[in-house]
Amino acid sequence: MGIATTGLSPVEQTAFLTVYARALDSRWPKPILGDTLADEVVGKIDYDFAGLGVQTSVVCQTALRAKMLDDRVRDFVRRHTDAVVVDLGAGLDSGYYRVAPPPTVDWYSVDLPGIAAVRDEVLPAAPQSHTVAASLTDRGWPDGIPADRPTMLIADGLFAFLTEPAIVGIFRRITEHFASGELAFNDYGRIGWVSRVAIKLYPQKMFKDVGSQFGYPGFKDAHYPETWNPRMRLIEEASLTYAPEVDLFPGWIRVMSKMARYSKTGRRKARILRYAF
Repeated sequence: MGIATTGLSPVEQTAFLTVYARALDSRWPKPILGDTLADEVVGKIDYDFAGLGVQTSVVCQTALRAKMLDDRVRDFVRRHTDAVVVDLGAGLDSGYYRVAPPPTVDWYSVDLPGIAAVRDEVLPAAPQSHTVAASLTDRGWPDGIPADRPTMLIADGLFAFLTEPAIVGIFRRITEHFASGELAFNDYGRIGWVSRVAIKLYPQKMFKDVGSQFGYPGFKDAHYPETWNPRMRLIEEASLTYAPEVDLFPGWIRVMSKMARYSKTGRRKARILRYAF
């Protein structure tokens, strides 16, 4: 019998989608991310992961955006050996173990109490890895995290589930608490009504569960978040469609991803945005 998950809220359960997608990627002969620990985590939890109906395209994008965020964390840690890394809405992500930062780096994984408790059960303990059980809509979420060291904050699949006022609050709280650093997150561009209708029409459970939790329609211009907090400055907009790992995608997904490079909308649907403060 695996770890029970019946007490988790619907938004907390969205963490199962991303960890399962990373687990499926790790089983491929030529994985994009190769997170075998994600597969171990899935094996410890009592949940119908197969019932999510996770599509191959979702596995590809989930694995690639995680790898791209990992690469940016590695670069930041290389430049700042005394860094603090903060994973916002961490869920069951094992980024700390993939990046394997030096012992001079502290890593904080922030998420709601229910999924944070599951995280502590399924992932191995490490002296520099810390779980923060808190809602990111609570101003106090960063209070226990060091504020005077270079800080790299990441958010994978988080902001689509929050309202714009909540996201603005997080952006402002970051610079109120942390002295300097960067924020990197994945973004989907503008989520229009056509996309919302398409999600509702999909028979897969994953689309019904995730689509019901969407709280923010997104934005086109990557400079738009700068209006939320003038201390945030856009330093990178990287489309997943240009990543070399796209060559590892299965046939038609690889072709469609490369074709998306030629459309502004297509490029924005899968991108990593990075801001300095």
